[in-house]
Amino acid sequence: MTRYIFKRIGLMIITTMIIIFMVFAFVRMMPDLKIQADPSIDPAILQQLLDRDGIGQGPIIEQFFRWINNMFEYKSLGYSLREPREVSDMISERLIVSIRINIIPYLLSIPIGISLGIWAALKKNKITDHVISTGVMVLISVPSFVIGVLLQYYFAFRLNWVPWKVAVGSDFSTDIIKGLSSYILPIVMLTLGGIAGLARLTRAELTEVLTSEFMLLCRTKGLNRRQSTVRHGIRNALVPIAPGLIGGLVGILSGAIVTEQIFQIRGIGQLYITAFTATSGTKPDYPIIMALIMFYTVIGLTATLVIDLSYGVIDPRIRMGAGKR
Repeated sequence: MTRYIFKRIGLMIITTMIIIFMVFAFVRMMPDLKIQADPSIDPAILQQLLDRDGIGQGPIIEQFFRWINNMFEYKSLGYSLREPREVSDMISERLIVSIRINIIPYLLSIPIGISLGIWAALKKNKITDHVISTGVMVLISVPSFVIGVLLQYYFAFRLNWVPWKVAVGSDFSTDIIKGLSSYILPIVMLTLGGIAGLARLTRAELTEVLTSEFMLLCRTKGLNRRQSTVRHGIRNALVPIAPGLIGGLVGILSGAIVTEQIFQIRGIGQLYITAFTATSGTKPDYPIIMALIMFYTVIGLTATLVIDLSYGVIDPRIRMGAGKR
């Protein structure tokens, strides 16, 4: 198992470096990065920062290693060409907001989604199963931005119960109730999506387990339906679900691009969209794009690694199989 872990970590590092270098090369080959800078930035300071980052100086491979060196020497991922700020400072600031928005839906969707999935599986082909399955199908089929806009329209604009966008820090000091209530709609939007996915997966897995042969064996050995389901059915059904939940902890850091854009949340997802958006007088902010792509690459590969390794922790049969090999 230890050898497998080190092998996977090594492959993840190699994959990350290849992806980051390819993206870095494509970004640095974009035409004349210097002309995109904010005019308010001091040209002398800007030139020093561009020289430090190696933009437009030397071959791509040399610029890449200089960029990597700056990460360790200056703790810097580059300098924004739109705002006079370090990219790393902007990302860390937005990351806190994204975590605050994503952590509550994650914690709410797990118990509710799994409970609904178990309930639907135990009441298979009955009215309860049909109601839950229909609701799950609707939530999965309808795009998340449609749900967000509908929530925003009815509860914010028509009923005026909650603000239509998430409050920033200064709004909390003036009206803390309004500030907290502004988080309700995005949390509901993210929670509904998480519940639907977990409920569908749990129902499918538990339905398959309940019809398996070992469940029949449990009944023939004297366990009633409730005992066999709780002790063996649910436990085995959660094996393929649990790694996804563990990986979801890593996914909290990635933000929610659609939700943040709809509710004007100044999170890392909105920063990603803003960096790509070109307006009159400005072009995409390439240093932020480069840093965020690297961030999302590391997050995605880390989540995959955590999920793969968690299988061996959750299911002892996988560890035993690895030992035999």
